[in-house]
Amino acid sequence: QVQLVESGGGLVQPGGSLKLSCTPSGNIFSINDMGWYRQAPGSQREMVARISHGRSTKYSDSVKGRFTISRDDKNTLYLQMNSLKPEDTAVYYCNADSFGLPFWGQGTQVTVSS
Repeated sequence: QVQLVESGGGLVQPGGSLKLSCTPSGNIFSINDMGWYRQAPGSQREMVARISHGRSTKYSDSVKGRFTISRDDKNTLYLQMNSLKPEDTAVYYCNADSFGLPFWGQGTQVTVSS
């Protein structure tokens, strides 16, 4: 079992930056790939960025060049978000794969508004 806790969300003006963190607990060394997803009101959850155990990264077209995903050797996951836009407003969820099973955090709200 893996538990995930996100932090770092908040209110930011357009053009601003935020850095999200996702801290795992439990069987953290069983974690393989990890990722960030988001869900805006009335919309489906969508992939924002993913990072493999080998540190290969993948981004959605909407955030490419603005967001950077990373992870450390204890599998704490980060998302550096720059040049934020109002359409980035959503609840952001951390995801981790362990032994073929997906685990999710509770989410952290990011609001981009002036």
